[in-house]
Amino acid sequence: MIVERIRARALTRVDIASLAAFRVIFGGVMFFGILRFIATGWIEPMYGEPTWFFKYPGFAWVEPWSVPGMYVHYGVLALLALLIALGLFYRVAIVLFTLGFLYTQLIDVTNYLNHHYLVVLLGLVLALLPANAAWSFDARRQPSIARTTIPAWFVWLLRFQIGVVYVFAGLAKAKIDWLGYGQPLNLWLAARTETPILGGLFGEPWFALALSWAGFAFDTTIVVWLSWARTRIAAYVTVIMFHGLTGYLFNIGMFPLIMTSSALIFFSPSWPRRLFRLPAVEVKGRADAPRRWVIATVAAFVIIQLALPLRHLVLPGNVVWNERGIRFAWHVLIREKHGAVTFIAELGDNKQLEIPAHNYLTPRQEREMSGQPDLIVQLAHHIAADLRAKGYPVVAIRARTQVSLNGRAPVPMIDPSIDLVTAATDRWILPEPPGPPPHVTVRK
Repeated sequence: MIVERIRARALTRVDIASLAAFRVIFGGVMFFGILRFIATGWIEPMYGEPTWFFKYPGFAWVEPWSVPGMYVHYGVLALLALLIALGLFYRVAIVLFTLGFLYTQLIDVTNYLNHHYLVVLLGLVLALLPANAAWSFDARRQPSIARTTIPAWFVWLLRFQIGVVYVFAGLAKAKIDWLGYGQPLNLWLAARTETPILGGLFGEPWFALALSWAGFAFDTTIVVWLSWARTRIAAYVTVIMFHGLTGYLFNIGMFPLIMTSSALIFFSPSWPRRLFRLPAVEVKGRADAPRRWVIATVAAFVIIQLALPLRHLVLPGNVVWNERGIRFAWHVLIREKHGAVTFIAELGDNKQLEIPAHNYLTPRQEREMSGQPDLIVQLAHHIAADLRAKGYPVVAIRARTQVSLNGRAPVPMIDPSIDLVTAATDRWILPEPPGPPPHVTVRK
């Protein structure tokens, strides 16, 4: 009975306006975001300066273009984003944009950002939906594709994706450091006491803890308030304030703008017509049930998006220390790690060669690698292969590490007795620093 009701509601026709607006906004945000990325000069340090890149399993073959080629690549992405916003050659544009953006992320694991992952996911969803069937040049060129209504589940799918980000970002904060000690927020705020208006509070011992709880409450409940018509306006104002503040205080790129604009999908499907006082459309009847391959594809997508953020629960250890399952799981701003890694190559005749990580990495890559055990191992394999190619008889590669977590004193992360090239499991990851994190108090 319940399943049948849900099915009936999912097939109920709703105004296409919010889906079309989502397409326009997504394309516009991506267009200006990519232009900003090019203008700020990130292409050279991310793709030109490194001499070696960390790879995702199965994607070792992905390599960057030359620096001029990467500029052209991002220029094409900007053009594709503009075509998405305009709804011109939409299907080709959204598929090529999503694949092209995914390519930029697969080049180096240290490029991973949660909102870049979200861009890929939203691109995949939009590629499935007829978001160009209204307010688009495609609909003008081909009136046969134009429509004024869509099944409700089209909108639900986008709401689900945005909801997943918020809910799992909130659940990731349900940790003792965040809710019990206000860390790492206390560390970050203590360094920003010069901030106008609120800066005087940032050094207070209670303020970071209060904001930590507020962030947890916001992420875990905002989807409910956005989904309820009576609280939607107030909730969206809160969304603007929350992401505006986090975007101002922390260097998190386009994430606040992406989330603020995407949250509009929780409003009534007709919200753009009401906002711009456009004529209403007649909405009645039900859509046909989607084909089986569509149902299977959507079901698989939903299951994966629910499973990936939970996978760390079946893996041993503290996820913010060992990083098992932390990517693709919406663990946003929940840990501060600083580390130093030196590799020791054991050669023949009991000889040792000390190799600093910066021999192979840029400062940005080294900073990202130093707190992520799987990347440390990946670099150890590369060092061994490089030394063997130069004629050295490599016996083992070990790592000497010192890593801090949320302000605690640094401790070894990697067992220095383990050969990282031949280690079959990740039992070489040592326990995280013991005891509670420190608290920074700044008095003016």
